[in-house]
Amino acid sequence: MIDFNLFIGLVTFYFVMYVTPGPNNAMVLTSGIKFGFSKTMPHMSGITIGHVCQTIVVCLGFGKIFQMFPEIQNTLKIICALYLLYLGYKIVGSFSKIKEDSSRPLKFYEASLFQLVNPKAWTISTMVASGFLPKDEKLIISILFISITALIICPLSISVWAAFGTGIRNLVKNNKKKAIVEYFLAILLLITAIMIVIEK
Repeated sequence: MIDFNLFIGLVTFYFVMYVTPGPNNAMVLTSGIKFGFSKTMPHMSGITIGHVCQTIVVCLGFGKIFQMFPEIQNTLKIICALYLLYLGYKIVGSFSKIKEDSSRPLKFYEASLFQLVNPKAWTISTMVASGFLPKDEKLIISILFISITALIICPLSISVWAAFGTGIRNLVKNNKKKAIVEYFLAILLLITAIMIVIEK
């Protein structure tokens, strides 16, 4: 049976992973700065649906494997933490790459397909399959539980980045303030990486 503690743990995990910087959030932030919140909504919807589909596939394929070989989860946590540290390194100086140009917002299907090449999205899906798939519940019910939670938490988390981007159009033109924001986000990633490694 799916208990309340598992639900809270999954919600917390999803929020932390979705709201910390990554390829999706960097693109949504950039889109918010360039095009505004409303024009970024198809992009955010595409990320959500694409990632939910990805998670379902991973859970179907990896659920039994993780039950047979639980030590794989520890290896994945280390890989995930290293990737988050890499993202923290990349976020510093990234705002300087945002330029005013004639590009357009990403479409729904483009954002969905992007999840196939997004390493952070694969990391989240794999960690969900390894750590939050209820072992005493039917696999389909477990996947439905994870998918519905993702459908709610993912758009709420990434919309923060679109709103943030929309609100800091003038702020990122100031180099000093821009650097403060970048380092703050990098520190958040570092803390998240540490939490993933020490979590039992």
